[in-house]
Amino acid sequence: MTTNRIPTYPIDSQFLDRWSPRAFSERTLSEDQVLTVLEAARWAPSAANLQPWRFIYGVRGEPEFNTLLSLLVPFNEGWAKHAGALIFITSVSSFDGERPVRSASFDAGAATLALSLQAHKMGLIAHAMGGIEYEKAPLVLNLPDTVRVEAAVAIGYQGEVTSLSEALQQRETPSVRQPLSAIAFKGRFEGEIKSPA
Repeated sequence: MTTNRIPTYPIDSQFLDRWSPRAFSERTLSEDQVLTVLEAARWAPSAANLQPWRFIYGVRGEPEFNTLLSLLVPFNEGWAKHAGALIFITSVSSFDGERPVRSASFDAGAATLALSLQAHKMGLIAHAMGGIEYEKAPLVLNLPDTVRVEAAVAIGYQGEVTSLSEALQQRETPSVRQPLSAIAFKGRFEGEIKSPA
């Protein structure tokens, strides 16, 4: 793949080649494909091996997919409806209702990267998103009070960019990153907190 992503230090190409397109083909996914990406997520690193991630998924063409799709904000729903599957990433904030799992979101993020890289290895694309109906989702998904919605991920086969609105077509390219010097500091924090956008 030709990319505008140039690393400062030599890294494996999987980190540069993986990106988050929004143009999905309507090609179906099997449940085994979805479970394979979730299997990769299961093996992510986890503080104290608590494995606080929980996944709720739906395959397009089945009722669960439509339920999950209805929990996305309209902007995301507009393009994610073409994905082969949707996965909601949640994390357990406490196992006993008293002691918090402080790394739950961090660990769920690690699991999300694992499933994204596995999807990429399988010739699929994965697009994580935070545009979710956060107040509605826990009720619809029957989540206990100690389980928090972190993100949703659309997975499937990459489609034609022309399937997107003109505005989204302009954005359908791998994004670049801030320079390492803006995010990595030796010994103590230095610099400014600012959005890369």
